[in-house]
Amino acid sequence: MREGTGPAGNAAFWRPQVSSIAVSVLTALYLLALTNRSFWAKAWLYLDGRTATVASIAIGIACLYIALCVAVSLKYVMKPIFILLILASASGAWFMDSYGAIIDMEMLRNAAETNSAEAGHLITPGFLLHMLAFGVLPSALLVWVNVQHYTFFWKLRANLVVIVPALVIALVAGFSHARVYAATARTHRDWFQTLNPVIPLVTAARFAVRQSADRNVVAAPLGEDAKIGDAPLGARKPRLMIVVAGETARADDFSLGGYGRETNPELKAKDIRYFSDTTSCGTATAVSLPCMFSVYTRSTYSHDKGLATQNLLDVLSHAGVDVEWWDNNTGSKKIAARVKERSLIEGGDPRYCKGGECRDQVLLDNLDGWIGSVEKDTVLVLHQIGSHGPAYFERYPEEFRRFTPDCRTAEFSDCTREEIVNAYDNTVLYTDHILAGVIDRLEKEQGRLDVSMLYMSDHGESLGEFGLYLHGAPYMIAPSQQTHVPFVLWLGKDATAAYSSACLDDATRKPQSHDNLFHTVLGLMRVETKVRDPALDLVSRCRSGALS
Repeated sequence: MREGTGPAGNAAFWRPQVSSIAVSVLTALYLLALTNRSFWAKAWLYLDGRTATVASIAIGIACLYIALCVAVSLKYVMKPIFILLILASASGAWFMDSYGAIIDMEMLRNAAETNSAEAGHLITPGFLLHMLAFGVLPSALLVWVNVQHYTFFWKLRANLVVIVPALVIALVAGFSHARVYAATARTHRDWFQTLNPVIPLVTAARFAVRQSADRNVVAAPLGEDAKIGDAPLGARKPRLMIVVAGETARADDFSLGGYGRETNPELKAKDIRYFSDTTSCGTATAVSLPCMFSVYTRSTYSHDKGLATQNLLDVLSHAGVDVEWWDNNTGSKKIAARVKERSLIEGGDPRYCKGGECRDQVLLDNLDGWIGSVEKDTVLVLHQIGSHGPAYFERYPEEFRRFTPDCRTAEFSDCTREEIVNAYDNTVLYTDHILAGVIDRLEKEQGRLDVSMLYMSDHGESLGEFGLYLHGAPYMIAPSQQTHVPFVLWLGKDATAAYSSACLDDATRKPQSHDNLFHTVLGLMRVETKVRDPALDLVSRCRSGALS
């Protein structure tokens, strides 16, 4: 007996009646066929265009999707579940198809820790049109139709008649080419990570569980034995070190490292050292930034360990160093939870700020009045917005539009790849100016302070290589453009006199990584502690009387 239908004439006229099984099958096929372009493109590529093999996996996955949708086709919950699947698939498809993104745990963490202004650049007209066509309209159609449901036992029998054969066919299809699928998936780990919406939704559920657990984590003390290892203040100048945490700068576009365009004209004129072969800890800010300031190396770091252990800023504080974090991005990711943290976006200067974001000139302007107040050993971290996309054009003022035509929108589909690269290179040119500006301000204080600057970007960026844009690819499959980052070191006259130039120059020619940041900053600040690893400290070995 049918349930939930009104008078036959009215129901048939106003709303078409469709069985729950038919709606389930149509929804499953819609999800698989129209929101999985990236998955099928990779399948065709990675399986070398073997029609029978691709057809077999298509049949197998289609049957699994049908079995899943039929299994949840219960009255009252069916439509909400299907609408969630449709909207999630439409959204995931946009980012996978447009940017080559893979929605894994770290991508979701990065999204969760962004701000509304940064997220707003991704909500483009193209995205909204896509969501309307592939998310809202199909969902509205689903709401409109009158789904026929039946008594429990009739429905159970009818559903099993579909589910059981579907699962059998899926198993047969899977086993028919199991070795090929397994080998391909091992070689191309990104393939099944684009299966929509199953993988994104499973990952989202895991992320929600992890987020709940993170709220109760208390960081264990680290480096409480830390102390300044040389003469006390009064017998020497106070040390001031500025650590610039860069954003989305890739080493491939730094002329200091051999890029064909002159993107570092101001730094080139400074007495800096550039470490040309430096790798990042991650491919997204939410991973790389905490890892950079962590005592753990990339091979031993995890999100849980980072949260559960104090970091570089805490160790410096234990040694009596004044520590501050100035943010022109999306926050410190809890790195500065126990030191002074200041957002330069809040109440930002209207000359540089609009829409909840500021260009990095705001960092320099705030330095002007602050440096004169430094009277003791101090480390200041400047967290840039740098080259964060996709709205590269928002990151630099008009006078830094040197490479044109540049993409003037966050909608990459409206720009050529050349225009996107031009806009990105202008952001690098502007970062060059900001870093040179930091050095200029430190140089003016050399008479009373022992000054230095260290710059490292958190991760790189893809600009169309291998069909990828932006960043956040899983590290094991990430291209070098997302993991090869710029690293710059500048020493004032006092620090320069204390170190061997030949030794430092030799270090620039060797592979380095984010692993070095923690220990090198401690070395430059002459902090002695058991947690400093001399093998990862790039400077102390170059100083007479080096710490060991």
